[in-house]
Amino acid sequence: MKTIHNYLPTVALLSMSFMLVSCLRLDSNLYNTSEKITEYKWDKYTGAQDFVLDESFKIQDSNHAVFTLQSKGVGDDKSYKIYATYLGNMANIATDTVILYCHGNKWHMDFYWQRAKLLAHVGSKHRFGVMMLDYRGYGLSEGEPSEAGLYNDVDAAMQWLKSRGLSDNRLIIYGFSMGSAPTCELSANPRSMRPHKLFLEAPFGSAAIMAADGAGLALPASFVTNLKIDNAEEIKKVTQDLCWIHGTQDLFLNIKTHGEVVFKNHAGTYKEAHRINGADHGTVPATMGFAPYLKVIEDFLVR
Repeated sequence: MKTIHNYLPTVALLSMSFMLVSCLRLDSNLYNTSEKITEYKWDKYTGAQDFVLDESFKIQDSNHAVFTLQSKGVGDDKSYKIYATYLGNMANIATDTVILYCHGNKWHMDFYWQRAKLLAHVGSKHRFGVMMLDYRGYGLSEGEPSEAGLYNDVDAAMQWLKSRGLSDNRLIIYGFSMGSAPTCELSANPRSMRPHKLFLEAPFGSAAIMAADGAGLALPASFVTNLKIDNAEEIKKVTQDLCWIHGTQDLFLNIKTHGEVVFKNHAGTYKEAHRINGADHGTVPATMGFAPYLKVIEDFLVR
């Protein structure tokens, strides 16, 4: 009975894990586009959100533009129409500093609208422009999600900003969760522009770590995913200043196995860490408090 007692949990765990990874690969699970929309609602959006700001954070219509851009990059055989939004005066892109916000894996820009509004209030309102986009397959953007698509779409946003006069030393890139992938990739291996500084909020270490955490077993990453995303390695090539923010109670991307590894591997001469006690994956700004969060962002930007 003792032998059976020792091995049955292991056998059961193996069986359940093999069934899980054979049915649900990380490739499809990473991209959560399940909420379909026909239009963006912005402040009128009533779906689930990590937090909702009060009226003092409202963005006037004159400082909120919604538009499309064309994305055709490495490996693409066609161009995709990508939806984006800009908070601030677009006429000032040639002189302003702009935060390019790369959102996470969930749904579309309405879900992240509160975060973009918050960033538009760093310092005095609209001191910094904020651009956000829906990757292909997200929101109203054309195509299907893919790792290469993430990089191509964010680079297309950089091309758009560059065509309006933005220079490398005024481009700031901010990656939240899945958005940390294009943030690290395009900071380590610049294409159209080289971001001057980067923020990583709740980044993941690599597809391999995600696979290991999800399966609970030391399986090869290729067993559960074809993704090659490896922020922990790409960050070794990043020399730009880094601000890392991560909740200590992140139940989706563990701070120890993901965030700490990325932060440690950063190759630049300046980096700062903000470990937010009690914060889960999506609650960092609210747990910090919006004013302290904005102060961290501003201090890093102007240092």
